[in-house]
Amino acid sequence: MTRRISPLRLFKPVVVQPRGRRASARVLTALGLLLGLIVPLSLQAQTVVPAFPLASVEAETEIVSPAHLVLLSRVREVNDRIRSESLARVPVNGEGQLLKIAEDSNREDARAYYFNQLKKLNAQILYQCEGRSCGRSSVWANRIFRQSILYGRDANQDYMVAAVQEGASIHLVLVYTVTRGNLTDYVWVEQLRLGEGADVPGLDLLSERVRGPIVVPWQGGITYRFEWDSADRRQVTDWASGADSAVVITAHSSLADGETLEVSMARASEALEAMSSLLQKSGISREQQVPIVVGPAVSMPTPDRSGDRIEIVVISAP
Repeated sequence: MTRRISPLRLFKPVVVQPRGRRASARVLTALGLLLGLIVPLSLQAQTVVPAFPLASVEAETEIVSPAHLVLLSRVREVNDRIRSESLARVPVNGEGQLLKIAEDSNREDARAYYFNQLKKLNAQILYQCEGRSCGRSSVWANRIFRQSILYGRDANQDYMVAAVQEGASIHLVLVYTVTRGNLTDYVWVEQLRLGEGADVPGLDLLSERVRGPIVVPWQGGITYRFEWDSADRRQVTDWASGADSAVVITAHSSLADGETLEVSMARASEALEAMSSLLQKSGISREQQVPIVVGPAVSMPTPDRSGDRIEIVVISAP
């Protein structure tokens, strides 16, 4: 069972003997400021991704458990028990954070923010789902996260769990967003450090030698347009700067209605050639590049890795 500890319990009470009303007020104000600084810092020290900036923190809690539940597939509730085809109960310590998203933003922005932050950390996405494919929102809110305020519309929810390696430590980052019936958006984030002996399905031993993928959607026929920003381009160039680094370029394509496999594969091949030329202009030689044409042959279960796209992975030399 997860043990949730209030951060205030980490500090012993302080007895103050004021000399007067003004002195008492000054001392209480100083103590309030001190606790306001110390408590967030103690929690933030355990995080790997900063909180979504366009949201306010509603609650924070410390999570310490020898068998914390991490779901890696659709959730169900059968006979008052949680069911999922893939799950793990692992030793962790970390924090949970409830965020209320500002009115001028939305949960899609929050999800994109966490996904991009995790991508910068070379995280391994273990599982993602959206809408009803995640299961019932009531189960996520009341049975899994134990935050009733997260109970919202089944069609307007999403969940993601990723693994991040920091030195010898591996962290899990769980992000759940939901829209409530009153159209208010919330995010629940758990950032957990795995304890020794943790076994998580689908978790490879993260290697600092393998970086990516950088996913680049593409459009075109005669000429090609790639949807990636300067930060992603710089990231690939920086990764590939090491001696003998291999840049693996995998070209994917959708299979349009009435389109043959051969035509779809040819489109992917042409897009790969265009990307290869761009990378060469950025200083990544043809000798470094490892081109792979997949076309529509590999289907990924996540929306951000579907359709016409190039995926770039950089593997450094041993």
